Amino acid sequence: MATFKEISPNASAGEKVTNWFENRFPTAFDAYKVHMSEYYAPKNFNFWYIFGSLALLVLVIQIVTGIFLVMHYKPDAALAFGSVEYIMRDVPWGWLIRYMHSTGASAFFVVVYLHMFRGLIYGSYRKPRELVWIFGCAIFLCLMAEAFMGYLLPWGQMSYWGAQVIVNLFAAVPLVGPDLALLIRGDFVVGDATLNRFFSFHVIAVPLVLLGLVVAHLLALHDVGSNNPDGIEIKGPNAPRDAAGHPLDGVPFHPYYTVHDIFGVSVFLIVFTAIIFFAPEFGGYFLEYNNFIPADPLKTPAHIAPVWYFTPFYSMLRAITSEMMYALIACVLAAAAFSIFKFKMPAIFKGVLAGAAVVATVLMLSIDAKFWGVVVMGGAVVILFFLPWLDYSPVKSIRYRPDWHKYLYGIFVINFVILAYLGVQPPSPLGERVSQVGTLFYFGFFLLMPWWSTLGKSKEVPARVTFAAH
Repeated sequence: MATFKEISPNASAGEKVTNWFENRFPTAFDAYKVHMSEYYAPKNFNFWYIFGSLALLVLVIQIVTGIFLVMHYKPDAALAFGSVEYIMRDVPWGWLIRYMHSTGASAFFVVVYLHMFRGLIYGSYRKPRELVWIFGCAIFLCLMAEAFMGYLLPWGQMSYWGAQVIVNLFAAVPLVGPDLALLIRGDFVVGDATLNRFFSFHVIAVPLVLLGLVVAHLLALHDVGSNNPDGIEIKGPNAPRDAAGHPLDGVPFHPYYTVHDIFGVSVFLIVFTAIIFFAPEFGGYFLEYNNFIPADPLKTPAHIAPVWYFTPFYSMLRAITSEMMYALIACVLAAAAFSIFKFKMPAIFKGVLAGAAVVATVLMLSIDAKFWGVVVMGGAVVILFFLPWLDYSPVKSIRYRPDWHKYLYGIFVINFVILAYLGVQPPSPLGERVSQVGTLFYFGFFLLMPWWSTLGKSKEVPARVTFAAH
C-alpha cells in the first residue's frame, strides 16, 4: 500500500485538496511530472514547434463538435441531407457547431501538413525518433480515412459522387477489386448501406484508432525526447547536465512551453473563428458549393474533385495514364541498370534485380493504368513511412546542410502546392502534363534521397544548441 504524504495543518485549502488527490491518485500526478513539469524540452524551440499542440487542440474540437452533431444527424440516405439542414437552420447554435466541425477538418490538415514539414526540415524522423515518425504517419493516414468517410455524411452532390469515384477505384485492383468495392459500398451502388458503413467508421472505429495512435505518438516522443532546430540531442550521453541531472540545454515543458503553446493557440483561435464567422466555405474549398445540393444519382456534377487536402494525391492518381506508364517503365529500368552497374554485388543479386525489373515491366504493361494510379496515390503516403531510412545526410537539421538543400525543399513544397491546385481544376492536357512531371518529382525526391542527401559539404554542428532569449 502506498505511503500517504503528510501536509501541514496550516497549509492552504488548495494545497490540502491537491494533497488529498495526490494521495489517492498518484499515477495521475506522476504522469503530470513525467510529461509536463519534469519533462525537459530543448530551450531553442521556435515558431515551427506550435503545430503539434495545435493538432491536439483541433482533435479535441472535432471530437466535441462531432458529439453534438451526432445528436441530430440521421445516417439515412433519405434523411441525411435534411438532418444537416435541420442542424444548420433549426438547432440552436447548430450552424456554429457544424461550421466549427467542417472548418476544423481543413484546419486539422493545415496544422498537420505544417507539423510534418517541420519534421522534414529539422530531421525529426532521424534516429532515435523513427517510431515517433511512423506513429505520426499512421495518424496522417488515419486522419485521411476519417476525413474521407466524414465527407460522405452530408449526402450532398459532391459527397455522393466523390465517394462513387473513390470507392470505384478499389475495383481496379486485380482479381479481388470488384468484390472489394462491393464490400466497401455494402451494395452495388453507393447508397444507404454505404452511408451507414462510413458513419459507423467515422464516429466510432477510426476515432478510437486515431486516439490510440496520438497517445502512442506522444509517449514515444517523451521517451526519446524532442528534437530541436539544431538537431542536437540535449539528453544524449555526452550532453551537459546540471547537478540534478537535468540537461543544461533544456527547460521544463511546464510552464515554459505551455505558455508558448497558449500564445500559439490564441493566434490560431483568432484566425479559426474569423473563418467560421466570415468565410466558413472559404470560397468553396472548405465546403464545396455542390455539397449544398442534395445527392442525386441521376445527375453527375460537371467536375468531381475531392476536398483540397486530398487534391495533391488525387492529381497523382489522374497523372497515371497509358502514356505515363512508359515513363514509369523507363524509370524502373534505368534504376535497375544504375544499381547493377554502379554498386558492387554478387552476380546472382544482379540477375535477381534484372529479373525483377523485367517482371515489373511486364506487370506494368499488362495491368490497366487505372490500377497503377491507385498504387501511386497510396504509395505517395506510404513512402513517408520509410523516410528515416532514406535520408543519409550526416546532419539532421537543414540549418547545417548545404544551402542548396533549402532550395530543393522549397521546390518540393511548391510542387506539392501545384499538385494540390491542379487537383481541384477540371482535367486539361496542360494540367495532365504538369501533374505527371510533379508526380515524378515527388517520388524522385524521396527515392533519390539516399543519393542527393549525401552530396555537398555539411556545416559544422555546434556542441550546444544555439539559443537567444526573447
